Amino acid sequence: MSRIAYVNGQYLPHRSANVHVEDRGYQFADGVYEVVTVIGGRLIDEEGHLDRLWRSLGELQIDAPMKRGPLKAVMREVIRRNGIKDGIIYLQVTRGVAPRDHPFPKNIPPSLVMTAKRLSPEKLEKKAEEGVVVITVPDIRWTRRDIKSVSLLPNVLAKQAAKDSGAYEAFQVDEEGMITEGSSTNAWIIDSDGKIITRPTGNSILAGITRAALIRELEKHGIELELRSFSVEELHSAREVFLTSSTSYVLPVVKVDDHVIGNGHPGIISQKLRGIYQDFMIAGK
Repeated sequence: MSRIAYVNGQYLPHRSANVHVEDRGYQFADGVYEVVTVIGGRLIDEEGHLDRLWRSLGELQIDAPMKRGPLKAVMREVIRRNGIKDGIIYLQVTRGVAPRDHPFPKNIPPSLVMTAKRLSPEKLEKKAEEGVVVITVPDIRWTRRDIKSVSLLPNVLAKQAAKDSGAYEAFQVDEEGMITEGSSTNAWIIDSDGKIITRPTGNSILAGITRAALIRELEKHGIELELRSFSVEELHSAREVFLTSSTSYVLPVVKVDDHVIGNGHPGIISQKLRGIYQDFMIAGK
């Protein structure tokens, strides 16, 4: 089955799906995006992702490309046309097409693009069983990381640094030596007392949808959580480390830089939390 993309009202073969050369997303990174996981043909935490999309659009003063009901219908049609059972759908909204000039253009419609692709749950499960390696890098991003902007060059550089070192992810470090988040994930530690710690939301990190869902599940299960920043030193000496994202779920980390975490295998608590999150996905709540 050939892949199908949605571009501004048209369903097109992926290979011939295009946007205009003066689309402001291409020229200025003037746009936002979302990635939603699909499990069993069902969108996971759809409302949370759309809430964040609408917030990002509002922060950048970009009009929504359509109302939520029709947008949901298009998302489902993209999934159907691509035959996606397990995978992701990618949504991107930019300010639109206009002659290149920095100020906002007037009276132009936003551009909406959607693509979808299959993912292999088996490959992710193998990573979860073995645990992954993370490095730390300086956080060189702008100060509005709470907006899910398509301006991702610093994240790309961080992810490439991880790949070059044989790691799965790069956790970014602010000027005070504190971990902000991964290049495409949220960062968590479990201290020697078994307390789960992650950085609170604000302009310094993206409010991860998987992060938020896990926090809700922790509250339901009566599991203690501390929302605070933590240092590189705390990360290196943590009892357990894990990361969260829409495509990684809850993923144990077994090594950070040159520091082995715990006994070098996924920790008991991290594995329990992964199970809790997977139960949440299956329940579809």
